[in-house]
Formats: sequence, structure tokens, C-alpha cells
Amino acid sequence: MPPHRDIAAFHERAQRYEDGWLGRLHREIADRTVTLALAEAAVPAMRVLDVGCGTGYLLRRLADRCPETAVLAGVDPAPTMIELAEATSCDERMRFSIGVAEHLPYPEDAFDLVVSTTSFDHWSDQAAGLVECARVMRPGGRLVLVDQFSAWLTPTLLVRRGKARTKRRATRLLVAAGFRSPEWHDLYAVIIRAATATRSLPRR
Repeated sequence: MPPHRDIAAFHERAQRYEDGWLGRLHREIADRTVTLALAEAAVPAMRVLDVGCGTGYLLRRLADRCPETAVLAGVDPAPTMIELAEATSCDERMRFSIGVAEHLPYPEDAFDLVVSTTSFDHWSDQAAGLVECARVMRPGGRLVLVDQFSAWLTPTLLVRRGKARTKRRATRLLVAAGFRSPEWHDLYAVIIRAATATRSLPRR
């Protein structure tokens, strides 16, 4: 298994992922992410992708609030998560795939909005994953990236070596991947933050 992918751990937690205090935490973060994403969108997003979708909770929330959205896609590396997402989906607009952020199984310019909540820290290659997010977004599309980003986490970089756990590191990766005007939002407690950014327009 690639370093920090943690697929086995999520496979074991899948059946109870939305249960207990940890499940409530994930749902609260997802709910706040949905609200932020909808506030950030200049127009209703017609095609949405959730990278690291888990059980599909965030997409179910978006489906409830966005009747005009045509496609709600989710991708996750853990097969059990995808099985649960498909089992709990009752909306024909929702589509789920097994895959990783570094190799998204979608064509270029496929989505207006890409979101990811608390999966970024588990990507094996965060830079490559952000490049893929930019690739599958139309020019001018929006990214909402939520995870642990704080200077308080600097000591943990000894364990998560090379990870972007601070706003400074993550901002550099976002700009290098082709996103412009990253903005930061406090989302939950003191370390869960969201970066919102726009995919750069193609050069003329």
C-alpha cells in the first residue's frame, strides 16, 4: 500500500463510518463544506466531484440542496466505502467509482466543482492529486479542499513527512497545480480549514 494511503483502515471502518462521535464529526464537517461550496459557487454547479467521497454522505447532502445539478460523482480508493455509497444512494444523478486522487477516472474539463473533505492528508502524492483535480475541472471551476491545516501541526510533519499540513505548504501546491486566488476559511475547531480556489483559465 502506498505510504499514508490508509486504505485498509478505512476499509475496516466503512460499516460504522457515519456512527458514533467520529461519525458525527465527519458529518458536521461535510455539512459545513456543503454550505461553503454553495456559497462559493457563482452559479449552480451542474457537475460535482467529491474526491475521497467515503460513504457518499456529502454528495447526498448536495443532492438534497441542489436539484438543478446534473451529475454528483464520487471517487474513493476503498471498495467498501464505494459499496456503501452505492447502497445508500437513492438519486440517479449520483455515480461512484473506485480510484485515487492521483489518477482520477474522468476526462478533462468534466466538472464545475470539485470538493474533498479530510482525505487530502491521506493522498500519497498531494501535488499530483491537485494536478488531477485541476485536469478534470473546467477552466474557471471551483475547488473546495478541507482538511487539517495549521501551524500547530508542524511537529507532526516528522511522521507525515512531506505532507502539506500548513496553509503555507498547501497554498504552494495549489498554485503549482494550476489554481489561482486560493482563499482560506476556518471551518471547524482550530485546525480544520478549507481552501477555496479557482482553476486557472487556459493561456492564450
